[in-house]
Amino acid sequence: MAFEFIKRAINEGVDKLRGGLAKTRSALLGSLQSLLRGRALDDALIAELKQRLIMSDIGVVATDKIIQDLHAAWKDRRINSGDQVLEFLKSELRRYWPAESRALLVAASGPTVILVTGINGAGKTTSIAKLGQWLKSQGKTVMVAACDTFRAAAVEQLTIWANRIGVDIVKHQMGADPAAVAFDACQAAKARGIDVLIVDTAGRLHTQDHLMRELAKIRRVIQKVIPEAPHEVLLVLDATTGQNAIRQAEEFKKAVELTGIFLAKLDGTAKGGIVVAIRHQLSLPVKFIGIGETPDDMEPFDPDQFVEALFQQETAVKPQ
Repeated sequence: MAFEFIKRAINEGVDKLRGGLAKTRSALLGSLQSLLRGRALDDALIAELKQRLIMSDIGVVATDKIIQDLHAAWKDRRINSGDQVLEFLKSELRRYWPAESRALLVAASGPTVILVTGINGAGKTTSIAKLGQWLKSQGKTVMVAACDTFRAAAVEQLTIWANRIGVDIVKHQMGADPAAVAFDACQAAKARGIDVLIVDTAGRLHTQDHLMRELAKIRRVIQKVIPEAPHEVLLVLDATTGQNAIRQAEEFKKAVELTGIFLAKLDGTAKGGIVVAIRHQLSLPVKFIGIGETPDDMEPFDPDQFVEALFQQETAVKPQ
């Protein structure tokens, strides 16, 4: 009975992720099937495959690794036809993610503080709402802090989302000191016995030094109230931007002590291969993925489910 429950939960997770990866799967799987079907494996086919993988935003680093492994398997006669390549890719990709924990880091006692950063337009506010909803589904009490006081719309949007998912919010007037909002939120979270405090921050670019300094100030103020915080610093990346997301993350890593990635808008792009690129080019785990518009359209990232959903072919429906 327990095994069937686990199996059903896994299948449901794959089905939901499969829907979110529809555009990526259509582009990647369709392209690879048309390239590989019925062909003998040789140097020319492997070279064509390399170009297709790079174009799918899997990235040069990851693609080089895949092609190197494929070439070795072909030379060792473990694989000899294009028809075998998809299963080979599926098997290899599963091995590329280490058995590292992608779980949220939590406080030993008191509120867990999650600092969320990213550029404007990446889907940061919506991702915070999704994260809050997911934490609530785990039985946690949640509070959000509206520390993006530079834009009135940011506070308004976060307030709307907080009300919609039913979590507390701490906010000040537009133009207020973001660090002061963070300070008040930390005190309120402690006083109310909140499990998780999610701190929104102003959309930043690595070229905006004053905003980066503001982020550092927010961290210092948080640590005055909760010394070991923030426990997580998540960077929200827009999957639709492909390799640009990688470049953003590289720049943020120089300025901020990141602990993980929230990859948003994965359902809106054919560039889902960016998940593989992130694994190979950044020493950061993807912890969550956004695969839709509603607060429930978020999943903790599971490499096995991701690969299964990415390569799962359509099942023909038999006529009655």
